[in-house]
Amino acid sequence: MCSSVKTGQQKPPKSYKDMEFLNSPDARLVRILAEFLGPQRRFRLEQIRDTIVFFGSARIVPKQQALREYRELRRKARGNGGTRKGLTDAMQRAAVKVDMSRYYEDTVELARRLTLWSKSLDTQRRFVVCSGGGPGIMEAANKGASLARGKSIGMNISLPFEQFANPYISPKLSLEFHYFFMRKFWFAYLAKALVIMPGGFGTVDELMEMLTLHQTNKVTKKVGIVLYGSEYWKNTLDFDYMIARGVINRKDLNLFRYYDDVDSAFTYLRDFLTRHYAGKHA
Repeated sequence: MCSSVKTGQQKPPKSYKDMEFLNSPDARLVRILAEFLGPQRRFRLEQIRDTIVFFGSARIVPKQQALREYRELRRKARGNGGTRKGLTDAMQRAAVKVDMSRYYEDTVELARRLTLWSKSLDTQRRFVVCSGGGPGIMEAANKGASLARGKSIGMNISLPFEQFANPYISPKLSLEFHYFFMRKFWFAYLAKALVIMPGGFGTVDELMEMLTLHQTNKVTKKVGIVLYGSEYWKNTLDFDYMIARGVINRKDLNLFRYYDDVDSAFTYLRDFLTRHYAGKHA
């Protein structure tokens, strides 16, 4: 009897193992589905029920790093004829960097305290700190959870200029996304609280999407939203002007709260989560 397959002839790969197909436009729906089912499985295995999501700039650095950069520029300026003469644009930018570094330090402390509180609850894996997985404020959030010896999530996004996952994310909870909208889905789906630190386009995009979902009742669960750094946010987004021009209602400002210190933000979030969720299965 003759075999229909010649000796040594390799079988073609199954479609779900064919990398050329999986990376093609034809398999886009498969890739999107994978970015739903893959994280879902990971969260189930790690018993993650809900999260506290931190958003903020990737460019904000720790205070010691910012001070080191500023002092180095000042030293060079003195060598070029005195501090006043050498105060260049670079030094001014470095001084701003030092000022903004307080948000990195506050993020570390707030994430640390929230993680310690969540670990004190009788339930497991509640209110786990979650970030976008990269540097800056994202790193600070994961670092704070790590200092409290708690789990934390990092939802990184593949970018042309490469955003690498920070080293403080719990290894089994480090995720890499291609699609922004799937990453945003997981931010919104698990979140019971949001902390919005100062940030740029990406942070404003994430904030506005979350506010829109709640304003339109597409998300009906209670979510505590903190805009941390009232001076920054009131200068960046003039909600009062939007009210005056009739494009939002004053009641829309009830969707979030401003805070400027760790103690107040922590107390609000702890009390909000206790009132609405602690001890509950939702």
